[in-house]
Amino acid sequence: MTEVRRTGAASASLWERDEEVATITRAVDTLCADRSSPGTLLEARGEAGVGKTALLAETRRIAEARGCTVWSARGGETLRSVPFNVVRQLLQPALVSMLPEEAREYLGDWYDIAGPALGIADPGERQADPQGVCDGLVAAVRRLARREWPLVLMIDDAHWADQETLRWLAALAERLDETSVLVVIARRPGDVSGDNARHLEAAGAMGRPLGPLNALTPDATAGLTRATLGAHAEASFCREVWAVTGGNPYETVELLAKVQDSELQPVEAEAAELRDLNRSARGGGLVARLEQLGVDSTRFAWAAAILGGGITVDMVARLATLDRADAARCAELLRGARILSVPDSAGKPGADDLEFVHPLIATAVYNSIPDALRTAMHGIAAQLVTDSGLGAAAASRHLLKVHPDDDQEVVFQLREAAREHLAVGAPDAARLCLERALREPPLPESHARVLFELGCATLLTAPATTIGHLRTALAMPGLDGEQRVDAVFRLSQALLHNDQLEEAVRTVEAEAARNPDPSARLRLQAAQYMWEGIHAGETSSPHRSARLAELAATCTGRDNAERALLILRGFDAMTHGESAEEVVELCDRALVNGRLAPGLGWTDTEWGLELPMMLASSYAYADRLDRAEALFTEALRAYESAGWSGGHLALAHAYVGLGHRRRGRLREAEESLRESLRIAERVGRGLPLYWSATCNLVDTLLARGHVEEARTVADQYGFAPPYPSTIVLPDPRPVRGRLLLATGRTEEGVNELEAAEKAAAARGRHNPVVVPWATELARALAGEDPGRAARLAADARRQA
Repeated sequence: MTEVRRTGAASASLWERDEEVATITRAVDTLCADRSSPGTLLEARGEAGVGKTALLAETRRIAEARGCTVWSARGGETLRSVPFNVVRQLLQPALVSMLPEEAREYLGDWYDIAGPALGIADPGERQADPQGVCDGLVAAVRRLARREWPLVLMIDDAHWADQETLRWLAALAERLDETSVLVVIARRPGDVSGDNARHLEAAGAMGRPLGPLNALTPDATAGLTRATLGAHAEASFCREVWAVTGGNPYETVELLAKVQDSELQPVEAEAAELRDLNRSARGGGLVARLEQLGVDSTRFAWAAAILGGGITVDMVARLATLDRADAARCAELLRGARILSVPDSAGKPGADDLEFVHPLIATAVYNSIPDALRTAMHGIAAQLVTDSGLGAAAASRHLLKVHPDDDQEVVFQLREAAREHLAVGAPDAARLCLERALREPPLPESHARVLFELGCATLLTAPATTIGHLRTALAMPGLDGEQRVDAVFRLSQALLHNDQLEEAVRTVEAEAARNPDPSARLRLQAAQYMWEGIHAGETSSPHRSARLAELAATCTGRDNAERALLILRGFDAMTHGESAEEVVELCDRALVNGRLAPGLGWTDTEWGLELPMMLASSYAYADRLDRAEALFTEALRAYESAGWSGGHLALAHAYVGLGHRRRGRLREAEESLRESLRIAERVGRGLPLYWSATCNLVDTLLARGHVEEARTVADQYGFAPPYPSTIVLPDPRPVRGRLLLATGRTEEGVNELEAAEKAAAARGRHNPVVVPWATELARALAGEDPGRAARLAADARRQA
C-alpha cells in the first residue's frame, strides 16, 4: 500500500481499512435511504488491538454526519456475569429519558415484560420467561428504531457480553428483515464458549463480515509513523516500529504516543529504545508505569478495574479509601498516562464518569491486583453497591468473587440476588448466585432450602441438574410440610422434562405413601395420577382408572387437590371412551363459578400447565367445544400477556389449532398450528409440545386434502416413530397411518393403524376420536376385507 496520509477525521488505526470503511458507508447510506429498508448487521472480528474499536468510532463519525442516531455499548471481561448489562447500556439511556408514562405507552404490552430487564420497571413477583423477555427486547428495538430512525446500534467487545444480551442479539439478528436498523458488533474470535458462543455465532451468521482484520503491513506502519512523528522519520526506525509491534494497530498507536511523550527522535540511532517503550505499554511494563504514578494512583486504577463499569470518581474514591480531592488528582494523572479516559459524549456521562482506554489495559490492571487484595476489594465493592441502594443483583457479581467464609449475610444476599435475576428472566445468573451461596455454606437448617431454590431456578433450563439438586435437598433435614411436598412435586416435574416419566410417577407415589398429612397426600396422589395420565406407554400401576374413579368419587372440589383429581378423572374417562356427559360433569365440578380456580390457572406454577390442558382437552373431545375453545383462548392470552413465549405459548397455539380443527375451521387451525411450530423451533425438537403441533398440523392438512403439504411437514419435522413417552392428542399413530394411506403406502399404513390398535388396547383408550384407528383401518380394508371393515366400523360407532 502507498503511504497516503489519512484525513484528520479518521483514526490513525484505520490505515489499510479502506474496504471496511466503504462497507460501513454503504450500510449507513442504505439505512438512511428508506425507512422501510431491512436491517443490517456488520461484524468486525479480529484479535485484540487490531482496530475493531477504531472501526466502530469511524462508524459513529459516518453515521452522525448523515444525521443518524447512534447508541453504543461495550462488553466487559469482569462483567459477563451481569445479566442484560450490555443491552441495558445500549437501550436504557433512551428509555430513561422518556417520562414513565411515555415509555409505558411506547413499549405497550412489552413494558412489563422487557422493562424490568432494562431496569426501567420493577419486576413482578413471578419468575419471568427468558424467551418472553428476549422477544420483548427485540420488540423494544423495533419500536425504538421507528422512533429514532435512522438508528445505528454498536456493541464493542461483544465476546465479553453477558449471556442474556447475546441471546437477544441472536434473536434480533434473525428478525432484522423487519427492523430498519444498522447493528455493528466488534469481537475477538475466541474468549467465548458454550451458549454465549452459540448465540454470538448465530448473530454473526445473519450478518456480513468487516474484514478479515489483519495486522498492518510494513508500508502502512511506516505511513502511520510518519503521519504521527513527521515525514523525516527514517525508514529503519519505521521498520523497527513494525517489528516491535507486529503491525498491531493499537500497539503501534500507543508506541508512537510514547515516542512523542519521551521526545525520542525517529532515527535509526534511537530505534533500539522502541522495545523498552513498547513493553511499558502492556503487561508488566504497564504495571511498572502505573506504579511510577504513585501509590494513590495505583489504588485508584485497581478500584476502577474492580468496578469494571459505572466508574465514577466518587465510587472509586470510596472503594480505594481516598478523599475526593486526592481521587480527582489520581483520575487526572491516569487520564494523562492514557490508562483511563472520559467516555465519548454520545453516552451522556456525568462529568466524573471514566473508562479504561482499552480493554487490554483494564485486563492488565485487574490481573495486577494481588489475589487476596482483589478478593477483599470485591467484598468491599459489594457492600458499597448495596449501600448505594442498587440492589442485591447488582452486588452479586462482586459476591461471586469473594472467598467462602461461613457468612450468612452473603448467603442471604445471594439468595435475594437469585430471586431478582429470576424475576427479570435471567435464570443462569440466578443459578450462579445459588451455587455460590451453597459454597459459603448456608446454615444446616437452610441448606436444603437453598438447594430447592437452585432446583427451581434450573427446572426449565437444565432438568438433569435440577434432579440432582432436589434429590440432595430431600435427603437433608430442613424441608418439611408444604416445602417438602413442593420439592417432591418439582422433582417429579424435572424427571418428566428429562423424559424419565416412570421415575416421576414412582417419586410422588413413594412420597404419598409415607406422608401422614391427608391434604399433602392427596396432592401427591393427584400428581401421580397426572403423570400416569399423560404417559403414552403401559400404565405404571394396576387398576389405575378404578382407583382414580374411587378417589374422585369422594371429591367435592373444595380445594385444588380435589379439583385436580376431578380433572384427572374426567380426562381418564374421556380417553377411555366413557360417557361424554359424565366427563363434562366431572370437569364442571373442578371449576369455580365456571372458571379455573386460583392456583390452577395457566400461569400458576404450583400445578403447572398440564392440568388446565387436560381439562380443556376433555371438553374438546367430549364435544363441549365452546368451553374448550374458551380455555384454549384464555391460555393464549395469559401466556402472551405474561411474556411466556417459549414452550407454553407454543402449546397454547397448538391447542387453539386443535379447537379450530374440532370445529372444522381448517384454515384457522392450520394458521395456529404453523405458528405453534415456529415458536417450538426455538425451544427444541423432539419435545412433546413439538409432537402436538406437528401431529395436529398433519391431521389438518390431510383434512384439507393437502396431502403433499402434509407429507412435507411430516418429513421436515420428523413425524415418525419412535413416538414420545407422553400422550399426544390426537394419537399420532392413526394420523401417521392416514398419511401413509393417502400417499399410497397402503401396507405401511395398515401396519401403523394396527399398531395403534394394540397401543390403545394396552392403555384402555377406546375413544374413537382421540385414537381414530378403527375408522381409518376400516376404510383401508374396505376393498380387500369388507367383513372386517364392517366390524371395525360398527365397533367404532358403538364406542362413539
